[in-house]
Amino acid sequence: MLITTNTQNRRKIFADPTYAKEAVDSLYRTQQLYPFLLFGFVVMPDHCHFLLKVPEPLKISTMMRTYKYGVTFNLGIGAFWQSRFHIRVPDHGWKALEYIHLNPVRAGLCEMIEQYPWSSGSGKWDITGLDT
Repeated sequence: MLITTNTQNRRKIFADPTYAKEAVDSLYRTQQLYPFLLFGFVVMPDHCHFLLKVPEPLKISTMMRTYKYGVTFNLGIGAFWQSRFHIRVPDHGWKALEYIHLNPVRAGLCEMIEQYPWSSGSGKWDITGLDT
């Protein structure tokens, strides 16, 4: 599933590298609490995209609520997320992953996928799922 969640009024909260890192770290902490398969992600200045598979009986809404609450709590800057998130089931996972990874390039934040540090496309984050 491709999940997109936005900041309220598209505030560029994650333009701050400290906040962007916390958004990524919170994703992995959420994965420890609620094991799901993570195929890719990007944290943009005003939104996040996640490509993942949530196994039954876990509900995406539970996982996302935990994620968004964790980021908000750890940043300590008050509420900043839109209350909802968008879910799409892509026909081709690799196209969705390419879309996620190219997001910062299209936005002019970098020239190559590998240059954007807050994306699984950078190669610096583990996206193989949980070690079991």
